[in-house]
Order: sequence, then structure tokens, then C-alpha cells
Amino acid sequence: MIQMTRRGLLVGAGALVAACDNSVGSTGAQTIDRRVQAALDYMYRTYPETQQIRDKAVGMLVMPLVGEAGFVVGGSYGEGALLVDGVTLDYYSATQASVGFQIGAQQYAYVLFFMTPEALRRFRTSPGWAAGAAAEFAGGDTGANLSASTATQNAVIAFLFAQQGLMAGATIEGTKFTRITR
Repeated sequence: MIQMTRRGLLVGAGALVAACDNSVGSTGAQTIDRRVQAALDYMYRTYPETQQIRDKAVGMLVMPLVGEAGFVVGGSYGEGALLVDGVTLDYYSATQASVGFQIGAQQYAYVLFFMTPEALRRFRTSPGWAAGAAAEFAGGDTGANLSASTATQNAVIAFLFAQQGLMAGATIEGTKFTRITR
């Protein structure tokens, strides 16, 4: 019988998060910018209603490639860019760790739409903003229900899309965002 210790749990979580790192071999900002543009092109083509939300948003954090893996202990990692008026202001990493019934691996993309200047300011001035109660989550098939009227009711809208892999569900709840230098 295998006995799980806290140290073993933490080492396992660290290994899984490291396995999710999609920045290996990247050329930094140029790679992130290319991935961001490709993710936005795909999202607008596949979910055209997101363009209405983009037009009302004061800023968008685009995470074009997030890797997630788990076997009891799980984690995810991705890098993206904060855009205001279509211009990249900063680069961010997104990390998440979890413990519980889970197994598998997947990749997905998402965009956080900041609908108010206050929400964008809080995100930019936070030393490590955590997604959770501050955001309304949508994506995939539910993305068809999004509309410009939704955007006026919520300070932050998280839109998940392009999910691939074998893991039940994708969420950014509990994800910590940290500004990085690229």
C-alpha cells in the first residue's frame, strides 16, 4: 500500500505544474504575442459574439495556451498578455494548484474581459490577483449565450475555449495571475 505524505504531495504538485509549463524553448514576448493573436483570431471566428464583449471591455487578459495535468494532485500554468485598446501593456503568468479527485491532462485558452476601469485597475495593481468570485465564467457551448448585455452586468468575464485533452472540466477559479518580464 502506498502511503502519501505532505512532502510527497507537494513534490508531486510541483512536478505536475512544471510539466504544464508551455514556455520551454520560447523566445519570450514574440512567442506570447503570436499565440495571443492566434487565440483571439480563433475565438472571434468560432464565437463571434465575443467581439461585442471585446468592444465594451476596457482591457483583456489573453491566456492563449494553458496546460493542466492532475493525478490526485494537479496544477496548471500558462503565459499571456494584457491588452488595452489592442496594445500589449504587460505579460502575465497564470498558475493553479489543486488536490482532490482528478486525473488527466489538457490544454485550453481563455480571455478575461475587464468591463470596468476599476476592475482593470485592481487587476493591474494587485501583487497577485486570484480569479474566483470576481469573475463570471463562460465558455465553449455556453459562450453562445454571451451577449453585450452580459458585459454590462459583470466587472470581469472569463471566457474559456479551445479545450483539448482528457480531463474533466477546465476552470480558472483559484488561478493566481502574476506580472512577468518578457
